[in-house]
Amino acid sequence: MRYQISGKQIDIGDALQTHVQDELGAAVAKYAERPTDALVIFSKSASEFVCEATVHLSTGLTAQAKAHSHEIYSAFDKCCDKMEKQLRRYKRRLKDHHRERLQPVELSGASSYILASDSGDGDSEPESLQPIIVAEMETRIPALSVGEAVMQMELSGLPVLVFRNEGNKGLNVVYRRDDGNIGWIDP
Repeated sequence: MRYQISGKQIDIGDALQTHVQDELGAAVAKYAERPTDALVIFSKSASEFVCEATVHLSTGLTAQAKAHSHEIYSAFDKCCDKMEKQLRRYKRRLKDHHRERLQPVELSGASSYILASDSGDGDSEPESLQPIIVAEMETRIPALSVGEAVMQMELSGLPVLVFRNEGNKGLNVVYRRDDGNIGWIDP
């Protein structure tokens, strides 16, 4: 597994990098057979350290965790525990479905845009109905079953996930509803 360990305006020493590789590698190896890479970012927010970890699996799924603590090692350990819990749930769901993906998830390209928010006070009329594009990026749309899409959405902590349904090859959306349930749009 490839590791990318960095800090935002924090110097990450060799001891912390070794600790991250050993602990995260052991946690991920328990539940994921073929992790491809891990990204760990440390930052500081007021008096707390923040650790954000993202692990990409060869199946195409991504697990993310984030934790805060007053000590940098403690922040990483909490983050690692959250990651391990997510991967344990992921593996249990795979066993419950009696299906293991033999082929990697097929990804298709798409454009992703970030639009400027309305900074007005709400009383004034906008000059035009065309939104202002702040950024344009390339994104990937995975080909998943509905169950895998829900699992991916929960693992990554996203409120919405757009995916290509393996059953009918159409674009579908799963999202977290206000009542806590999961919604599925199949046009």
